[in-house]
Amino acid sequence: MPTEDLPETFHVTTDEQLRAVSSLTRHRIMAVLRFEPATITQIAQRVGLAKGSSSYHVRLLERAGLVKVVRTRKVRGVTERYYAMAARAIVLPDPGEGGPDVLMRHAVADLEASPPDGGRHVRMAHLRLTEEQFEELGARLQALADEYRELSDPALPDVSLAFALFRPAPLGPADGDTE
Repeated sequence: MPTEDLPETFHVTTDEQLRAVSSLTRHRIMAVLRFEPATITQIAQRVGLAKGSSSYHVRLLERAGLVKVVRTRKVRGVTERYYAMAARAIVLPDPGEGGPDVLMRHAVADLEASPPDGGRHVRMAHLRLTEEQFEELGARLQALADEYRELSDPALPDVSLAFALFRPAPLGPADGDTE
């Protein structure tokens, strides 16, 4: 099943789905399946896991509805299953005040695990924007990510893009300098 046949979005709504996407290992498995279907063996090789561990994590993702079997074939009497994402994009619920932002935690973990010589563009900027500018920048970032997602070629190496545009919580007396 090519990715263009997938639904555009899958909204994570249940506790089971949230637990499934909260695992960094399962996040990395979903990244493997983002552009093309793969077998348990292929997933295990790409993620660096034993086949049994990969199978366990894929079953949890499948049970949560995040991945699905898109084709099967017989290989030496064994049925080989190819798994793919259930949708082109997974939409996580707002973490709520004080809750963990699973997506950004995974992005930071992936960044920290990436090879330092593999090419990185990391920047944090502190801006002061009107509400209109804030909304415009958010829309432009999303449009740029969508534009490059359309250009993605499964034959090319993986590249991750994560961005966060947010208004930080105001610093309280315990958070800032006391001088």
